[in-house]
Amino acid sequence: MKNDNSIPDFSSKYDVLVIGGGNAALCAAISARRDGSNVLVLERAKEFYRGGNTRHTRNMRCAHDEATDTLTGPYPEDELFDDLMRVTEGETDQELAKHMIHESKDMLNWIVEQGVKFQPPLGGTLGLGRTNSFFLGGGRAMLNALYETAEKIGVQICYEAEVTSLEIENGMFLSAEAKIGADPAKNYNIQAKSLVAAAGGFESNIDWLKKYWGEAAENFLIRGTANNQGSVLRMLLDKGAQEVGDPTQCHAVAIDARAPKYDGGIITRLDCVVFGVVVNNRSERFYDEGEDIWPKRYAIWGRLVAQQPDQIAFIIFDHSVLKKFMPSLYPPIKADSINELAKKLEIPEEKLVATINQFNGSVIEGNFDHTILDDCHTEGINPPKTHWARRIETPPFYAYPVRPGITFTYLGVRIDKDARIQMSDGKPSANMFAAGEIMSGNVLGRGYAAGIGMTIGSVFGRIAGKEASKHVRN
Repeated sequence: MKNDNSIPDFSSKYDVLVIGGGNAALCAAISARRDGSNVLVLERAKEFYRGGNTRHTRNMRCAHDEATDTLTGPYPEDELFDDLMRVTEGETDQELAKHMIHESKDMLNWIVEQGVKFQPPLGGTLGLGRTNSFFLGGGRAMLNALYETAEKIGVQICYEAEVTSLEIENGMFLSAEAKIGADPAKNYNIQAKSLVAAAGGFESNIDWLKKYWGEAAENFLIRGTANNQGSVLRMLLDKGAQEVGDPTQCHAVAIDARAPKYDGGIITRLDCVVFGVVVNNRSERFYDEGEDIWPKRYAIWGRLVAQQPDQIAFIIFDHSVLKKFMPSLYPPIKADSINELAKKLEIPEEKLVATINQFNGSVIEGNFDHTILDDCHTEGINPPKTHWARRIETPPFYAYPVRPGITFTYLGVRIDKDARIQMSDGKPSANMFAAGEIMSGNVLGRGYAAGIGMTIGSVFGRIAGKEASKHVRN
């Protein structure tokens, strides 16, 4: 639906209804439409804000057999599977994960056919040039390409469309009720032969988060859209969809504490942990800042900070590394001494000085290289810093305040290899499919690897659209 806010004619039944407007939803809609189905997409946001969390992405992680113009080397299926097993600590549906990884090999070609363009890898601490494909123009450009293709091939898109209820009987979707556009008092009944749920998780629903995190959730910042309230997920679970995933698990990174409550996006993320130390508001270190390569560990820091007093922490570093990482949108807090820095951060001064002195005294120098597991480490302190340990001694000194930045939650609906929703009675739904964050807990039991969320959305979006259309034809 374009900006004239006209309401589509819902008197006839659609073949496939897609709820959501991000990467997974668009891949599903395009896939179903190319298979011959009549497709309607309901996007809760206004057109300018369409796309949910996809707007803030940069890349996707897919298996591939050789280097390309935009990838520096091969990334075999077994290596991607090993990486996923490592970051999830084995908390994944291995059969489904292997299926996704195998299907991801063709995704880079398919998505380019839908108009998406890639660029050579970015520099900085992520070091993902071999494993991840970066979107030319970022997530918004990627989305714009998918929307342009969807509209060109005849997918109908309705913005400002909030689904308020789902009619489901014995695992079969019948219709949806939705409030649309400027008349939120009126509900529209939309019937379809198949449903693809791609409406995200519940990370923006603070009350829901508080059920698992308590009052700490009030201090969480939401990196993406405020629209991901989990309403569609809640409806599906209430109607008998089988639940998957730990509700306390999520993709959560440390982001600048000065970021807005919602929609701060990737420019508020901080990638400088490996170049310094992290302390809480008691001036104490609490975790190994050099545990593993940053793309495999950056997503643990949101949870770590969430477990600290008042859900706040500070990344401390010195002038020698100031230009070695991608900065935040906000400037670091600067001081000429550690004492002065502590005063500016309003944390215990003597304790911070002691923490930094103890850290500096434990550093064993080596050959610093943040792209590998180097030999710069500490000895005799707990927690250790097992790689990339360098003394913090060159003034001026800097700090970034950080809070937990939630990207998306892992509680979702269980699916099979065809992206078909599994019902609580153990039977598959007759005509309901899911893709993206709403089913990410099938693959992500915990942890995260950079770009894997877009892979989940793209692969299962394409599958869900194809299978939903196949159901219509059958």
